[in-house]
Amino acid sequence: MKPSVTSIVPSPWSRLSAAAEHIYWKLLIVGLPCAMLVLTVLALLTWVPRYAFEDPVPVPVRVLQDGDVRLDPAGALRALAREQPVLLHDTQLAEKPFWFSFAVPAPRPGEAAVIEFPSRHMIDVACWEGDGLAPLGSADRVNAQGLLFESRAGFGLRPEGLTAGTTVLCEASFVGPARLTVQQWDEGALAMAGRVFERNAGLLEGGILMLALFVFITALINRNATYVLFAVWLVINLRMGALSTGWDLQWLGHNVPVEGISRGREVTIALLYVVTFALFRSLFLKEVVGVGLRALLAVTQWSTVLMLALSVTLPYAQFLPLVWVASTVGSLVLLAVLVRIVVLTRSPVAAWYGAAIAVMLLASVYEVVAAAFGLQEWIGSINSVTAALASSLLATMAIAAQMRQEHEQRVQAQAKLEQSFEVMPLGLFTLDLQGRFVAANPAMRAALGARVVEQGGGHWDHYFTSVDWQHMLKALLAQPVAEFELVGRASARSPRGRRFLVRASLAGERIEGSLQDVTERSLATERLQYLAHHDPLTQVLNREAIRAELDWSLHGAGAGGALALAFLDLDRFKLINDLFGHYAGDEVLRQVCARTKALLQEGMHLGRMGGDEFILLMPGRGMAQARAVCQSIVDSIAGQPYRVGDRSFYVRGSIGLVEVAAGSSTKDAISTADRACREAKQSRGSHLVVFERHSPALLEHEAEIRLAGQLSASDDLQGLHLAMQPIMSLREPAQSLDFEVLLRMRDARGEDVPTTRLITAAEKSGRMSVIDRWVLRQTLSWVREHQGRLPHTRFICMNLSGASLNDETFVQDAVELLRHYADVAHYLCLEITESVALHDLENTRRFIAQVHELGAKVALDDFGAGYTSFSYLKELRGDLLKIDGSFIVNMNQHPANVAIVEAIVGLARNLGMRTVAEWAEDGATVQALAEIGIDYVQGFAIARPQSPERLLEMCSSADLVNDPELLHSLPLQA
Repeated sequence: MKPSVTSIVPSPWSRLSAAAEHIYWKLLIVGLPCAMLVLTVLALLTWVPRYAFEDPVPVPVRVLQDGDVRLDPAGALRALAREQPVLLHDTQLAEKPFWFSFAVPAPRPGEAAVIEFPSRHMIDVACWEGDGLAPLGSADRVNAQGLLFESRAGFGLRPEGLTAGTTVLCEASFVGPARLTVQQWDEGALAMAGRVFERNAGLLEGGILMLALFVFITALINRNATYVLFAVWLVINLRMGALSTGWDLQWLGHNVPVEGISRGREVTIALLYVVTFALFRSLFLKEVVGVGLRALLAVTQWSTVLMLALSVTLPYAQFLPLVWVASTVGSLVLLAVLVRIVVLTRSPVAAWYGAAIAVMLLASVYEVVAAAFGLQEWIGSINSVTAALASSLLATMAIAAQMRQEHEQRVQAQAKLEQSFEVMPLGLFTLDLQGRFVAANPAMRAALGARVVEQGGGHWDHYFTSVDWQHMLKALLAQPVAEFELVGRASARSPRGRRFLVRASLAGERIEGSLQDVTERSLATERLQYLAHHDPLTQVLNREAIRAELDWSLHGAGAGGALALAFLDLDRFKLINDLFGHYAGDEVLRQVCARTKALLQEGMHLGRMGGDEFILLMPGRGMAQARAVCQSIVDSIAGQPYRVGDRSFYVRGSIGLVEVAAGSSTKDAISTADRACREAKQSRGSHLVVFERHSPALLEHEAEIRLAGQLSASDDLQGLHLAMQPIMSLREPAQSLDFEVLLRMRDARGEDVPTTRLITAAEKSGRMSVIDRWVLRQTLSWVREHQGRLPHTRFICMNLSGASLNDETFVQDAVELLRHYADVAHYLCLEITESVALHDLENTRRFIAQVHELGAKVALDDFGAGYTSFSYLKELRGDLLKIDGSFIVNMNQHPANVAIVEAIVGLARNLGMRTVAEWAEDGATVQALAEIGIDYVQGFAIARPQSPERLLEMCSSADLVNDPELLHSLPLQA
């Protein structure tokens, strides 16, 4: 429906009313001020002045400065007779009294004459009648006696009883650049001039003080320190005008104490320049940076502070020349800077402020120059009074310009804010204290709907669920700014509700805030947080997260309760990756985790440690329940094949389950479970091994952990000692006493520590190379000490661990030890296993070469147990070949072992190496080895490990054999 014509076309009456309103305001704002201005100009040009008077008549005067010897009136009158009459005389800042005389001029017909001494620098004066030297009176700035009186800025004399031509003698004292003149006034004209003087003083004082008060109030309202400084500058400028006209002797109608007049003038002049520079710095600090004269301005500014200090210490006559020079130089510097600022900024505010300061400075310089060079007639037209008026007027215009500029800036800022409010992509809103939306920008309406600010459709709780209105209001009452993330109500566009970041603050009776749609960011953040704690492939907890859960269970809420920990490892999983690719392997891992998680109960956690290794955490579960869960997982993993494309795979898993005591370390708990898992992988049963608390396996593992900690905690290897197992020559048993050095340890109670536990703990603690270094040093030292008691010893074997051989520092230390014990190094035979040697073949070859150069021997240990034994023999040159004991034990019951040993013996003989058979447990095996051609034999059939002292008591290894049949079968025993 279209609107009617009357609703869009104004009526004649409304148009007439609007026109009348417009004319009314134009008359008030434009017409009335213009009429007042025209009337004022006509008055100044045509109306009769109210304060008109005739100018005074200058009187010639003779002047003489008092000397070092004070003159009396008679002597002064005689001395003055020799001086020439002048119309004026400058004191040149002299502070000694001056004598002057003049003849009383004849008055105008019908007028009463008055004599005036119009000098504002005159402090006191006394006069005498010239013929008889009769006193006429005296006056100072406090009292006046006789015919003398205070007149405007100076003093006056009523020549009552004095005839025309009578000589008058006077003595006067001055402070400052005084000019002595004598003028004859008509008494009425002088009175009128006094009224004008007082009126001008009142107008100037009242006008400038009112302007200063206005500026000060404006400064307080706007909290503007610059305006405060400007108000102070106006008051000091007023006092400078008063000093120029001579009414600085009073302040607001009250007389200034006489003793403070001189010092007050000095301080006023100094303060003018201090405040002027301070005001300049406050107004144009930013502009000065662009001008580039900051150093010069700083020097000038601090010189004004020096002038202020001198104003309270120096006499007026000494201070005034200094301030003249300082003010002239400072004025020129400021004027130069002001011109550059105005040219560069083109700011009307800066121009008006600069003009105000420039007028004051130019007037002051002008007055100083005029006073210094005797140009007193100039001061009448331009002085501190006109400077005060002009600068105050310009200051008013500057304030008005600045107010206009600030108003325009506020209008522009408001327009920009309104524009920003409309185009801001961030939702902006205003709420009342009842939770209703009062205002919303387009982005806010787009986020929540167009009816967000309509009546009845815009309450907070209509749009949000997670943070209701009362919760938000309480948050704002507790803190000035509240920020939180919330969820919007579900809609067709967003069934789960969109997420918003809200930042709000309480502003009086309103709540101002912003709303940002962070749905995508929030979901991405949640995804990143999920990925930070979960394995991206299997979606179970990652290594850090499962360790954190275990740590919390051990030392947090789970302390003191039951805690079961399982370590899961897939058997031969690497074959799937090698044969069918990592894609198949990854899919199998995902399916394994899916099956495992389906069997977990609430509160249990599954985490991937890496590869195909997982940890299962079961807090609050007893071992019986945990065993049942783990067995079901093992059965589920192996129960059905895993289908990947058109292929199917069967995978088995092994689990090590341990009961973890409260207070155990995370590292030790995982290590124990890993140990149990490795035993489960080696078992042929259910693939589940359980270490219950106080079980022998668990106690053994805990003992290994404690021993590893003991070895890591100190460099002092306490409890270690050496044992020696004989190695008997099958060709010359009675002439050989060779042996292998074995490591042994006793605990603090003197009990033997199992060697397997010691080796495992040393490897876990990373101390294996330290222990090997100790064994090597002890062995060489023992051999050197007992070399004379070992005539039948050809070699002493010592086993090197993989950690030591691959430790460059140990290798260097071992070589240095062999050099140090060069005299016994030929006894030593270092045993190297195949797996260790092939880890870094080049490093092993270099080490063997160094050992041979130093005279020591090398034995290749555990030969036959690896996969690359023949390549091993080809690459490395050894002296002895120790056949792995697995071929020797029960050799006579396994013909294949006999054949293998025979082959090894033949191979070693062709390579120039001697053979050693380990683990010879009975005499029949020794006899069989002798028949095959083995060079040396080692095992319980010969002797168990002996102490070094026991070994030194023997002449040969045959002395330790206890089997008579074996002794009878040895070649040299027959």
